[in-house]
Amino acid sequence: MKIEITRDLSLSPEQTSLLDMHSFLNVMNVLISQFYQIGNFLGDRKLLKGSIEHCKEIIAAFSDPAHTLEHLGDVESSKEMIRDDIKGALDTRPDLRAAEELREYTTNIESIFAVLDVRVREILARAQQPDLWIRYQISDLTNNFINLFTAIERNARGRYHIVYNIASKHSLDYFVSFQISSIEGETIYIPAVFQDVMRDLIMNARKYTDLGGDIIAGLDDDGEQLCFVVEDTGRGIPGDQIEQVVDYGVRARNVMDKETKGGGFGLTKAYFVTKQFGGRMWIESDEDEGTIITITIPSRASQPAN
Repeated sequence: MKIEITRDLSLSPEQTSLLDMHSFLNVMNVLISQFYQIGNFLGDRKLLKGSIEHCKEIIAAFSDPAHTLEHLGDVESSKEMIRDDIKGALDTRPDLRAAEELREYTTNIESIFAVLDVRVREILARAQQPDLWIRYQISDLTNNFINLFTAIERNARGRYHIVYNIASKHSLDYFVSFQISSIEGETIYIPAVFQDVMRDLIMNARKYTDLGGDIIAGLDDDGEQLCFVVEDTGRGIPGDQIEQVVDYGVRARNVMDKETKGGGFGLTKAYFVTKQFGGRMWIESDEDEGTIITITIPSRASQPAN
């Protein structure tokens, strides 16, 4: 069943702020998960309590834009505090410091910090210009998403792999295809916040697709419209809930058993941003057969970059 989403979103200022922070919120929750895993490995889940509470304080401030920007501006101090906290935790178990698994955890933390830095730069730029468009090199934008897939696979810790060649796929692998094309050739001009939307929808597709499934995504600018499509072979959405899933905090009833580290409003943000830039959004889905989400936004390919 394919439906164009046309419903109104009634969002409070606090909810709107949380939507803008959604990608940052996801990173914070991944960090918290890593802290618990390190604590478990060291034999005490409370070892990194300071870092966990610090991240939760930042998350709690997301509903207040002013406080959020203060935290974003001081992200280096947060990273240093976390590094010191991790060092103190490792000092409690010097016998495990050389363990390969522990090295993987600490390497993951640093890779998450790198992602965090990117999110901070994006959000601070948007705070100055909410309607900012950016012209990306297609190769750079593609690499951003390859890095995202790599981080997702790394955090899975061997439970599955992500492959980009269908011929190399094994039964428990995810096959991912992501293509970008543009009338401009080597560059594409998109709203700065739209990269968040693409990330959120691709991560949702992976999250609600069982091992061995496929995620196919593409972005194209033909000079008239910017079009993004993401298709998966996942759980799908019950037909009577397709329109409702864009409402703030709503999840379809067939995924309520699925643990999520996100804020639960990726589709809300996608629809909000689509309307913000004068676009349209369709959801085509059948339960247990997968979902296709299509977003179109009027192109600005002919306009100079901001």
